[in-house]
Amino acid sequence: MPRAFPSELWVKRFRRFLSAGAQGDAAHDLEHLRRVAANALALARAEGARPEIVLAAAWLHDCVIVPKNSPRRAQASALSARRAGLFLRRAGFPSALIPAVEHAIEAHSFSAGVTPRTPEARVVQDADRLDALGAVGIARCFTVGGALGRALYAPGSVRARRIDDARYTVDHFHAKLLRLEKTMTTTAGRREARRRTAFMRTYLRRLDEEIGAVKPPAAKTRRATSRPGAYARR
Repeated sequence: MPRAFPSELWVKRFRRFLSAGAQGDAAHDLEHLRRVAANALALARAEGARPEIVLAAAWLHDCVIVPKNSPRRAQASALSARRAGLFLRRAGFPSALIPAVEHAIEAHSFSAGVTPRTPEARVVQDADRLDALGAVGIARCFTVGGALGRALYAPGSVRARRIDDARYTVDHFHAKLLRLEKTMTTTAGRREARRRTAFMRTYLRRLDEEIGAVKPPAAKTRRATSRPGAYARR
């Protein structure tokens, strides 16, 4: 009988490796990697992907960070795949699995445009994109926008002007994040992306109301009844 894959041992090794070369921002820290790994393992169970490949790729997918506004941004996943492969070979990871890990890392990136060819690569890609959605996705978006010195939003409705997420953080929701749901490649990933995207749309509607980009819905009043002394509460 083959021995069980020592997941906990490898997670400790991944964390040590990543901590030694820490270079990410607050939106791409160890907590981001932990969340992506948790998402990926959940999707792997639903999709029948190999968990050991998924675990390694999820933890190591951002081991080389290239800033969002860098002209080399599209190369980040290929650089991460190369560095991860070197680390895994030196650390004694099962050699037969390393090419699959490298492919999953290279294919995870939105900007790289690499098509995932394996169930594991599809799972890791979806898991990383899920972390850009929902409540945590909102927090990460504003964290990155602040780090890049971008304005929070432009006055008025985004529907009345050209989207410019190089200048305005909120525009990034419309330029990319709200579209991620349609890029999911796994059934479980699409289901969770739909739920998280709905939350983001609700948040953006409320934000538009609070900044005066749209009028808030009219307040409802209760009808007076025929009972004496009845009145509409305000």
